[in-house]
Amino acid sequence: MSTINRRAVVLLSGGLDSATTLAIARAEGYGCFAISFDYGQRHRFELEAARKVCDALGVVQQIVVPIDLRAFGGSALTSDIAVPKGRDADEMSTGIPITYVPARNTVFLSLALGWAEVLGAFDIFIGVNAVDYSGYPDCRPEFIAAFETLANRATKAGVEGTGTFRIHTPLIHLTKAEIIRRGVSHGVDYGLTHSCYDPDAQGRSCGHCDSCQLRLKGFAEAGVADPTVYQPVS
Repeated sequence: MSTINRRAVVLLSGGLDSATTLAIARAEGYGCFAISFDYGQRHRFELEAARKVCDALGVVQQIVVPIDLRAFGGSALTSDIAVPKGRDADEMSTGIPITYVPARNTVFLSLALGWAEVLGAFDIFIGVNAVDYSGYPDCRPEFIAAFETLANRATKAGVEGTGTFRIHTPLIHLTKAEIIRRGVSHGVDYGLTHSCYDPDAQGRSCGHCDSCQLRLKGFAEAGVADPTVYQPVS
């Protein structure tokens, strides 16, 4: 079945993965509605990146939803907790790091689901990844499958049978290098994106947090020049 002229809600943080996901949804013929979240994250530079990505990729509409997850804290991204730096691959693949934001993707997908139901959109795209990631439980295929079931049981559209919600995760089984190559093939300008968990006041990436290290590794393995502006080495 052709997806041309069908609407999709795309979760867009402004990072590498979400920008690639948006480009994939657009290439598949969806009219894309991007939803971003101002949730009290310390790396709020990603919101400006999200706006630039939306402009570059021609979304139908972008909304930025304010939701203060700093009220809960519990994460280095929403509390005054140091962001881990310089962890090696073994450390990053073991356990759930302090940069995990409690229930973040559950909250974000729930809000995206609400907007999708209003729009009459039954396709939701999210750039979660279960290969090159930092151990987040809400990036796993099991979580996505469970949420998709919930979406079709917790909405008027799902209960009345006017449509079936589907959560698309086109990156979930790809390495970071594969994601970058895929994005390049769809014309993503990664110079517009922001990944760092602990940027400086100018928005320059630290180069040492988990997210920066995964990004650096991905560009190196993809054989693609990394356009990221990093802080000078002290």
